[in-house]
Amino acid sequence: MFLFVVGSVSAQQEKGIVGITNWLNNWTEFNSSSVDYGEPNQILAGNISQDITLQKKHVYLLMGSVFVTNNATLNIEPGTVIIGDYDTKGSLTITRGSNIIAEGEQTDPIVFTSNRGVKRSGDWGGITILGDAPSNKFGNGSVASYHPELKPTDYAYTNHGGDSIASSSGALKYVRIEYAGKRIKGGGNFNGLLLASVGNQTILENIMVSHSAGNSFEVWGGEVYLEKAVSYKSDKNDFKFNYGAQGQLYNSLAVRSPYVSSSDGSRCLLVKSYDKKEEVDFTKKGTSVVAQNLTFINKSEDLKSDVESGLVKEAVFIAENASLEMDKSVISGFNPAVLLDENIVVNQENLEKIKFVNMYFNNCNGNIFTEYNYNNEDLENWYGNRAFYNVYSKGKDTETYINIENEKRPDFRLRINKILASTDD
Repeated sequence: MFLFVVGSVSAQQEKGIVGITNWLNNWTEFNSSSVDYGEPNQILAGNISQDITLQKKHVYLLMGSVFVTNNATLNIEPGTVIIGDYDTKGSLTITRGSNIIAEGEQTDPIVFTSNRGVKRSGDWGGITILGDAPSNKFGNGSVASYHPELKPTDYAYTNHGGDSIASSSGALKYVRIEYAGKRIKGGGNFNGLLLASVGNQTILENIMVSHSAGNSFEVWGGEVYLEKAVSYKSDKNDFKFNYGAQGQLYNSLAVRSPYVSSSDGSRCLLVKSYDKKEEVDFTKKGTSVVAQNLTFINKSEDLKSDVESGLVKEAVFIAENASLEMDKSVISGFNPAVLLDENIVVNQENLEKIKFVNMYFNNCNGNIFTEYNYNNEDLENWYGNRAFYNVYSKGKDTETYINIENEKRPDFRLRINKILASTDD
């Protein structure tokens, strides 16, 4: 009987996040405001220029702009708690050539969080990892604008970029980043996790960013593979790829709330190749993302009313000169599901760069549109072709997912004929 069930499962079309068991269990936290992480007894400040290990037995206070420099490695034991200081805009930056080894465990994750009594998005900065992989910008990039308080002699710590695609900046596994995204002087916000020119040997899996006032995950250039990444109730974008990033995003989840999203446009996935054309070298690769087994869900109390009020936007936005291949994924409760930049000409050449296959579009107010265009019949016909195996539905969330009402242990996997779909070995 067991072999028969396994065979039946593998024969089905598996969409959205997958797993034999609910891989969100134990290490994620969807009600982090109620967790007491204790008081800090150690301080992290200034530059870390030699190898250091943060131990679980301590609680660390991250004060001001902390840089790991001089090719040093920051090791963090499973279960360690690092608290970002609100007053000094605590942030952690792993500079080019240095490493972070933050490998938690499923039952003992590493946590970065806020030190305020009543936690809010944007309480502290966030985590930035700078590598030496290429981007499509002229010259190398910099995150100096995130740190206006730096001395000019320290600006070298903010640079990123190079030619080492196969480089490593370390590993993040079973890590939570909560209430990051502090506002930057002059405008903008830190991100929960910013990966700038990070090489493809960097390990990035089982990372949860929750209640970020900036983007949860942002990737500038480089080549990254993100697996089992979770973005929960971000003010801005959940996953953003830019500046020639070559990205793979697999088996990951974004849960949006229309009541906390920024008014200037917040998406689950934003794929673009530049902010300004004059910044980039068009002889270099544009941004390209391969996304598989994703679940994007908008948790709205009254979707129709929230759409009419303008609180619900598109889940995915693709800008010109960027490409996206999305497969076996679920987009539920958006307006519309996907939006293409107005400058993208709808023709065979461009549509070959933007693929949606084996998708499950549920309860969306429109599926795939072009920006500012009210006649999207060509797009609907193209992606609605049977060859793409896309499915459209109007199912209720409580009937679509296994158990999303449980705040402690929600399960966002799809119900499929009461048999759990999985691609895990």
